[in-house]
Formats: sequence, structure tokens, C-alpha cells
Amino acid sequence: MADDHSSLRARYDAVVVGGGHNGLTAAAYLARAGRSVLVLERLDHVGGAAVSERPFPGVDARLSRYSYLVSLLPRQIVDELALPITLRRRRYSSYTPVGEGGLLVDTGSREATRASFAALGAAADHDAWERFYALTGEVARRVAPTLTSPLLSRDEFRSLVGAEAWPALFEQPIGSLVRETFADDTVRGVVATDALIGTFAAADEPSLRQNRCFLYHVIGNGTGDWDVPVGGMGAVSGALRDAAVAAGAVIVTGSTVTAVDPATGEVSFVSRDGVTRGVGAGHVLAGCALSTLAGLLGAAPGERPEGAQLKLNLLLKRLPRLRSDVDSAAAFSGTFHVNESLTQLEAAYAQAAGGSVPDLPPCEIYCHSLTDPSILGPSLRESGAHTITLFGLHLPARLFRADNDATREAAVKATLASLNSVLAEPIEDCLAVDADGRPCLDARTPVDLEATVGLPGGHIFHRDLSWPFAETPDDVGRWGVETEHPRVLLCGAGARRGGGVSGIPGRAAAMAVLEATR
Repeated sequence: MADDHSSLRARYDAVVVGGGHNGLTAAAYLARAGRSVLVLERLDHVGGAAVSERPFPGVDARLSRYSYLVSLLPRQIVDELALPITLRRRRYSSYTPVGEGGLLVDTGSREATRASFAALGAAADHDAWERFYALTGEVARRVAPTLTSPLLSRDEFRSLVGAEAWPALFEQPIGSLVRETFADDTVRGVVATDALIGTFAAADEPSLRQNRCFLYHVIGNGTGDWDVPVGGMGAVSGALRDAAVAAGAVIVTGSTVTAVDPATGEVSFVSRDGVTRGVGAGHVLAGCALSTLAGLLGAAPGERPEGAQLKLNLLLKRLPRLRSDVDSAAAFSGTFHVNESLTQLEAAYAQAAGGSVPDLPPCEIYCHSLTDPSILGPSLRESGAHTITLFGLHLPARLFRADNDATREAAVKATLASLNSVLAEPIEDCLAVDADGRPCLDARTPVDLEATVGLPGGHIFHRDLSWPFAETPDDVGRWGVETEHPRVLLCGAGARRGGGVSGIPGRAAAMAVLEATR
């Protein structure tokens, strides 16, 4: 990386606006292809939301503070860029406490999972569960390879996924599908949550926004598995940064882009020293949000995206006790669902849509350190400490706009109470303290995410996800990153097939540039 602006060229083949993981992916591909590349990043570090940080003073714990699991990053990108990253599979898919028991989905034992369904009183749903995920698994195997290729038409995509999957997943609301498929309210909710992570929608919304979210949660790498990045999410963005720099890309942090001329490719930015500078570009790749890009182009920002989640990072002295006899390591290493039955999800959505923090916020958590203890210092590991990542649903930015601090406090209180309602002891009793004697709890609202990492409205996907195929004839065979300006391409989460830690739009933008400049 460089901070000496005097050494910058007057013009680059490509200037990337934003050094998030997608921008770094694009830079690495283009630099490896021999193009001159400049990455301009507003913050003093790269990685965007895919970073590892030590949020607690005096505590040697590197947490994936924002993005935290990996599913959509294609093995193809890892191989093509020779990224030295390790992703570990979690044996346990999920645990959902219910009363004094719970539902444990054990990918290593079909019989154990069947027995857990039966103990819940949902024995009949186990066969339906296997059929349902066999269907989504086949869709994943067929769809995943298309994510790094030019866009298929709608008809081609429909033919690819098949006559059974298309009407089930692409034409009816996911809420209707889970009601038709499963009888138990808890099982319905476990399935439906994948449609609502990062998307403020009802399960039955006619727009099918929730269906698009669900699809992206089940197709990653042809399996839909969500894996733990060893070393934390910063190891992923760090590997991409190193690949870009090694190939010759120049990365300048502390540089805020202020304008992009779509006709000439001129990019204006304010550098760390407060001086406004300009640089020419054959192509401008926007790793920022679409609303941000619109402002840089001098256009109206359009509809404002809205995120809808509370993110909590906690460091625990020990894992909390459960009400059931399920092993804590099994329960917490997968996704731990809290008050996420379909009925509870619908109730929380209705309250949030009505302008209130839900009385019982649904949330889900997992423990990174159970799968990858390397994120903790030696003394923490020896003491039995663990990290907890909590993702709270149905907490839209609109609730926090008027008074972010007060509403954050209320949302955290309600969310911890929700979690405590399914534990055998309060989570507060398990919290470690930092060097200043404060509880190790880091809370981020959508408004906080907007301010710290530039997510518009705190929306983790930059905007509602799109179907991963061309929805107009003109887009067939394109990369899903094009804008109305030939010089300007999207390379962030707001591109078609964006969202999640994937690198897919970054690679797609690089392919579009290389095609245009052969």
C-alpha cells in the first residue's frame, strides 16, 4: 500500500473506488492481467466489512466484527488468485432451544438429527426436511457454477434449476412454501431465517425479496455450507490485499473519492493530508454502494436502502449453560437460533414495521472460537474464553434514526433478554471484562454500520439482492456489473450476484474490463 501521492501516475487502466474485499478482488485480477490499477479507500485500512478487529481494550481477541462466515466465495476465485486462506466446515448446522429441549441438526449423523426432530414432536418433518434440502442442494449444485460466468437468461436459468425447484423457490413466497412443507412452527422458522438475514421483509411478501435472500444462503459453492475463516474474516481480505499488491496494484488508504466523471474517467479524491487530487482512469470500478456512486456521478441517489439488523460481538469467560443436555460445543458451534419460530419471526416483523423494537427480538448466534481458537490469545484460550457473534433480525434502520444511542441501548437490552429466555443462566454472568473493567460487548446498529463502514442504511448487501440471472434481454451474456456509463462498472455488493463475502462482483467487474480492452 502507498500513502505518497507524489508517486501516483496521472492515469490508470482502472481506478477502484473502495478497498472492500470485492474491490480488492477486482484489483487483483486486473493487476495479474497486466493492467495498471489504483485502489482508493476512505478508511485507514482495507477490507471494508470483511475485517478482523480487537474491539475490547487490553483483550487479545481478534473478532470478525462485521461479516463473519463464508459461503459464497467460489473455490474458483481462491484457486485463480492462489489465496492462502483456510475455511473450516462446521459439523453442526444448527441448534434451536425449545423449552427444556431443542432441535439439533447434526450434519455428521442423520440418525441423531432424526431423533432430535422426534424429541421435538416433529418426527414427520424430518423426512420433509431431507427432501427440502435435497431440492435446494440440487439447485446449489446447478447454480453455483454460473455465478462466475456471464448471466443466463431467465428461461435458461429456469431450465437449469428444473421444473420442481422453479415454482417452489422462485414463484411463491418462502412463507407459503415452508407452511406447505413443514408442520412444526420451530422447524418452519429455522428454514425461514435464511430468507430474512439482512433483509427486512415478511416471509409472505409478494415481492419475493425474501426468496432471493434465501437462495443466496443455500447455493454457496454448490453446497450452501457456511464456513469459518481461520484467522477471522480479516484473513480473507488480507489475502486479497496481498494478491493485489503482489500483482502490482497500488492501494492508497485515507483517500475519499468525491467525484467521478463518467465521460472521461477522471476521479477526484481528498487525500489524507486534506488536498483534493485527481487521477484519470480507463475504467472506474465502484466498490461502494450504488447510492454512493450516484452521488459521485452527480446523479440523484435513488431509493435509500435500509438494513435491519443488530450485530453484537461478545467475549465470554465460558459458554453459558443450556436448559437441555445438549453439549454446549455442539449447540454453539453451529447456528444457535433464538426465538425464531415462524410465528415469532412474524410477530417481530409486525412490531418493527409498526415502529417499535420487538418485545422478543429473534436472533441467531455462533461461536467462532470453537472452530478456530487462533483468534484468541494463548491466555484466553487456556482460560476457556470464547467469542460469540450475534445477529439480530427485524431491527431496521428507521428505528434508530431519531436517537441511535438510546435505541441501541433498548435493542441490546431486549435482545439479551431474548437470548436469556432460552438459556439456563443470564449471558451477562458469562461476559468477560476489558482492561477498563467494562463488559466485553460490542453493539452495532444499521446506523452504526452506515457511519463506520459506509453501508447505506446499514444494509449488509448495499441493497435488496437480485436474482442471479438476467431479467432483461439486454443483460443476457453480460456480467451484471454494467451501468449506463461504459467507463463505470459496479464491483461491490450492489452488483447483480453481489452480497455476502464472495468476491463474485469483483471478479465479474474485472472480466468485463478485460473483455472491453482486449
